[in-house]
Amino acid sequence: MKSERVLNALLWIVSAMVCGVLLWILIDLAMRGAALVTPEFLLQAPRDAGRAGGIGSLIVSTVWIVVIAVGVALPIGFLTAVKLADHRSSRSATWVRGCLDVLNAVPSIVFGLFGNGFFCIVLGLGYSILAGGLTLACMILPILIRTIEAALRAVPPNLGLAASALGLSRTTTLLRVVAPAAAPAIAFGVILGVGRALSETAALIFTAGYVTRFPESWLDSGRALSVHIYDLAMNIPGADQRAYASAVVLIVVLLLINASVRLVLRRFSARMAP
Repeated sequence: MKSERVLNALLWIVSAMVCGVLLWILIDLAMRGAALVTPEFLLQAPRDAGRAGGIGSLIVSTVWIVVIAVGVALPIGFLTAVKLADHRSSRSATWVRGCLDVLNAVPSIVFGLFGNGFFCIVLGLGYSILAGGLTLACMILPILIRTIEAALRAVPPNLGLAASALGLSRTTTLLRVVAPAAAPAIAFGVILGVGRALSETAALIFTAGYVTRFPESWLDSGRALSVHIYDLAMNIPGADQRAYASAVVLIVVLLLINASVRLVLRRFSARMAP
């Protein structure tokens, strides 16, 4: 009993430290940059290399890049995870899991060089939002597959057996029984993927480009918020406060996307549930 109390106390202390660090970061960003977050800052395009204007065009580019990345990676990741969950101990599934674990450890700069060579040059997309989104899709695909597979495998087998006993097909069982039960864990995987996509810089420099104007299509070049923050902090003298303000907006965008993902998956679960 004494060891259990000590362990619980340690867990609470570690949790408080993690929450404290997060709160410290949020407060620091808010104190340094929140004053600049005005409607004009959110709607205007950058001027004078980011020292003036706003980040409206960058928000549009960032959202488009993330939508493309998740929209491409999620269906492929879900189908692959279903296949891996059905073949848990096969040699091919073990080999695929090993490859996914290796891809998870590949630096983002390598994905950026791959995206530049394949999507920008070979496929002829050039520096574009589409090329950046497809590159990020390749980056977050291993995370989605491994997380969704773990979510599907965590569903009690009795649910699938009961559905089969009622005469439901495998597809119906997957979509109406297993997927709704695993939806919270799937949402967690999607949020991890979105978080990584929003935070990437190196991969987008080589694929999406640096252009700060409002994009008119997915084939236009567009600067993501993460790239803009890096540029303001490292290359533009006197733009530190605007870098902090852009970081505040980036965190808010991440929270909004996370909430939207949770809402969509919750409605999917309610619609697919028998």
